[in-house]
Amino acid sequence: MRLIVGLIMMIFSLFSYCGSREYNPVTGENQYIGLTARQEVALGLQAAPEMLKQYGGLHPDSRLQKKVDAVGLKIVNRSRAADPRWQFEFHLLKDAGTINAFALPGGQIFITSGLYNLFTTTDQLAAVLAHEIAHVSARHSSQRIAKSNLTNTMINAVMVGSGDATTTQIAALAGQLIHMSYSREDEVEADRLGVYFMTDAGFDPEGMVKLMMVLEESGRGARMPEFFSTHPNPDNRIEKIQQAIAEYTTIPSKSGAQP
Repeated sequence: MRLIVGLIMMIFSLFSYCGSREYNPVTGENQYIGLTARQEVALGLQAAPEMLKQYGGLHPDSRLQKKVDAVGLKIVNRSRAADPRWQFEFHLLKDAGTINAFALPGGQIFITSGLYNLFTTTDQLAAVLAHEIAHVSARHSSQRIAKSNLTNTMINAVMVGSGDATTTQIAALAGQLIHMSYSREDEVEADRLGVYFMTDAGFDPEGMVKLMMVLEESGRGARMPEFFSTHPNPDNRIEKIQQAIAEYTTIPSKSGAQP
């Protein structure tokens, strides 16, 4: 009886997962989505205050915040990232001791002053913001939620069907490994789309290459920037960014925006 119940759970979760497939014109691929666009925006807005609190609030210099806003909105409005479903807002955080940037579902984007202070050009700022905008446009968070829901249901089904805790632990570990690999794919895709977005908007995409070099340099002789713990850094990341720069001229902008 346990096996039958477990099998039913698996079948139901697979049907639900496959039924969540949507085409994303930005990535050009079908995706399995765990939230609607409206839910993503609501989730990001709900979580934003906690993120501000965790990083000490907004940076007190309104001029720097205005610069971040200007660069971010230029990328959104003049690139293939333009999409009325997302509510993009950019937050320069007060935290100077942390080198990081991140995006919440729906368009809430954050950058610490610790990272901002490393920039030597506006193109490097644009590279970070374009990368985070890409996470939103590619709906990476919603994809992770869909995959997580599938994995959790499968684990529960294995537990119900087998009654074996050891088997369940192995299944859980496999799920974690899947998510880890997928996250690295997300980062590579965000770099590639970020190159397209910032180039659409008229920024020099070489700024993303230089950004990686600045981040690597900042981590020499000390612990690596927090950016690399939340944004896995494959050895060939710079190489892939350079490939995206070379490919840009052969890929038309879906929004019609010109660099």
